[in-house]
Amino acid sequence: MIPYGRQCVDEDDIRAVVDVLRSDWLTTGPAVTTFEKNIASFVGANNAVAVCNGTAALHCAMYALDIGPGDEVIVPPITFAATANCVCYRVAIPVFADVDPNTLLIDPEQVEQKITANTKAIIGVDYAGQPCDWDRLREIATRHGVALVADGCHALGAEYKYRKVGTLADLTVFSFHPVKHITTGEGGMIVTNNDDYAARMRLFRSHGITSDARQREKAGSWFYEMVDLGYNYRISDIQCALGTSQLAKLAKWIERRREIAACYDRFFANNNIAQPLNVSEHVTHAYHLYVVRISNRDAIFSALRAKGIGVNVHYVPVHLHPFYRKKFGTREGMCPNAENAYTQIISLPMFPGLTKTLQNKVFETIETVTL
Repeated sequence: MIPYGRQCVDEDDIRAVVDVLRSDWLTTGPAVTTFEKNIASFVGANNAVAVCNGTAALHCAMYALDIGPGDEVIVPPITFAATANCVCYRVAIPVFADVDPNTLLIDPEQVEQKITANTKAIIGVDYAGQPCDWDRLREIATRHGVALVADGCHALGAEYKYRKVGTLADLTVFSFHPVKHITTGEGGMIVTNNDDYAARMRLFRSHGITSDARQREKAGSWFYEMVDLGYNYRISDIQCALGTSQLAKLAKWIERRREIAACYDRFFANNNIAQPLNVSEHVTHAYHLYVVRISNRDAIFSALRAKGIGVNVHYVPVHLHPFYRKKFGTREGMCPNAENAYTQIISLPMFPGLTKTLQNKVFETIETVTL
């Protein structure tokens, strides 16, 4: 089976992890700080806060913004459920704004229509690795006095008008799941230029306690205080050592993803099998996913998987999940562009280890099952 995505781990990565296993610190240690500094430097942000996964990162972002009961946060429906779930964790209300039908990125005009006096933030999702229209979203957010959050879990290394994802919103969230651009096994990060947000998130990720074990050891102190109700969202030094090692290879991996995407583009340009999503001229796509719209999607999906091509679908529109229907009364017809796209989209294999031979097998299989 050729998967739609998978990690790349080499001997350098293994050595980095082993070095930490032989050290004094397995968690809340120096490898965490190093990884945070490296990610912040890579994207050009002042602060980075590492946590145990991307969902925790989203939750931390909502805490930093003091999202609370009755607040509304605008989110797109084409995303993983965690983008909206983090709003619910704060007993706030996710409001779904439809996507552009050509890119499946949140539509700024739909965002504008959804803003009310209760809107506290907008979350844009850089779906598949393509940045949103961040200038337009920023203009809307500034005019209405609301915060802007980037769910960049698909887009580490992507750029919008020569600015890296991580510098385009008030807070940007990344994920280091094995199918993402780099992995820590499980892991997440929030980057921001706002020092107060960063301080709040560091508190929140460790039970709301004012210091961690390493800080107390450096100070020669045992005393700490819990000043707010936080969570145990810490990430280990083992994971962060892997992340730092992986980050050194990110540039070449993204280059390879773009090469793979260009091969897909040429393939689909020469036939009428499927329609790739549009890519804006002013972005540098990171290609976490390569998504096409295809007729008879469900049958094609089953046929491809039966022949060893591990395609996937990203995603069931969040507002159609039973939880959201029951809790918030969401329903079909609310986001027609997302709902129509969902019946057609399919994600093809996309990862740096996808060789030309394997990609040719994907091409041949697609041609076979669509004849």
